[in-house]
Amino acid sequence: MLFQKLSDELINQLVNLARQKNYQKGETIFLEGWPVAGFYLVAQGQVKIFKSSPNGKEQIFYVLGPGEPFGLTPIFHNKTFPACASSMLPSTTLFFPRAEFLRMTNTHPPLALSMLAGLSQRLCKLSIKLGDLALKEVPQRLVAHLIYLSQKQGKTDRICLDMPKSQLACLLGTSPENLSRIFANMSRTGQIRVHGNMIEFLCYQKLLQDN
Repeated sequence: MLFQKLSDELINQLVNLARQKNYQKGETIFLEGWPVAGFYLVAQGQVKIFKSSPNGKEQIFYVLGPGEPFGLTPIFHNKTFPACASSMLPSTTLFFPRAEFLRMTNTHPPLALSMLAGLSQRLCKLSIKLGDLALKEVPQRLVAHLIYLSQKQGKTDRICLDMPKSQLACLLGTSPENLSRIFANMSRTGQIRVHGNMIEFLCYQKLLQDN
């Protein structure tokens, strides 16, 4: 959480500053190149950060849930958004206007440090993402994501995918057809059993060891 270590007084100031915005599933929040007016925090729902090629192909960088911020970096250098954001589910965000928020960071050092920590965490996640895309094959990326979901959902027997398989393919840097083949191969070799968007683990400990 971006603001979890701040004082109650500062949290209340941030609450008064924030503006609630609601989005339908698939609605654009901002596009690459749009001027930056502030940053966002997911209050409810799910948001993806991505880039699109001229032919419509997507590469998803992050999938964000409640409590996670986005659009942070550009507010400090007054430029445009470097990627796009849209809601994957009906979502509610808190929007923090740039000018007012920067004034608060100037007068409240703990807030500035909190932002620095948030940016550092995001940079670390991006570094891991780029490393996975460069060094891991798609099956390994899929296994890593399934393990991440199992830890997030607190289950080692079965999990629910957190997005449609077409979106998961974009996140993993592959095609939906290739992802389907990998799921089919993992089912055929007795690693998982697929029931729609439910994944049942048949050898969870082996998946952990192999990853």
